[in-house]
Amino acid sequence: MDISETPQKMASVISKEELLLHWQGHRGLTRRVIEAFPEKEFFNHSIGGMRTFAALVEEMLAIAVPGLRQIVDGSTETFQEQQDENNSKAKVLARWDAATPEIDSLWAQIPTERFSETILTFGQYEGTVLSSVLYFIDNEIHHRGQGYVYLRSLGIEPPYFWQR
Repeated sequence: MDISETPQKMASVISKEELLLHWQGHRGLTRRVIEAFPEKEFFNHSIGGMRTFAALVEEMLAIAVPGLRQIVDGSTETFQEQQDENNSKAKVLARWDAATPEIDSLWAQIPTERFSETILTFGQYEGTVLSSVLYFIDNEIHHRGQGYVYLRSLGIEPPYFWQR
């Protein structure tokens, strides 16, 4: 079953507000993973040619607010990661924290009935509003999992994944 075909069924299972709380719970956990990294390793450690966790976090930041902004105002932005001015974990965490109320504000502007609407995010990804939001969340979970592997390879116990 294609999730983009079932937005009305999903709306009867989980509310818009519950979905936002679920996402923000994941964001809180991802923030704790960022905090767990030593400064140097956050920007330099990788395994098997994968990107550093700092680069993965930049991708998450490049998706969440810009993706929601496109949903809200119908704009089309190309996907762009910002990495040039983030030379400290504190700066990345500040950007992460600044994104949280932006997500809440943008989320409040999406009427529930729009979740079944077909959109094109970043000028190339077609789906419904719901499938797009679920992708934003899934992408974060996927990359946070890579962060867990990195932390464990550094001998650091990552935060418990269920503590959202």
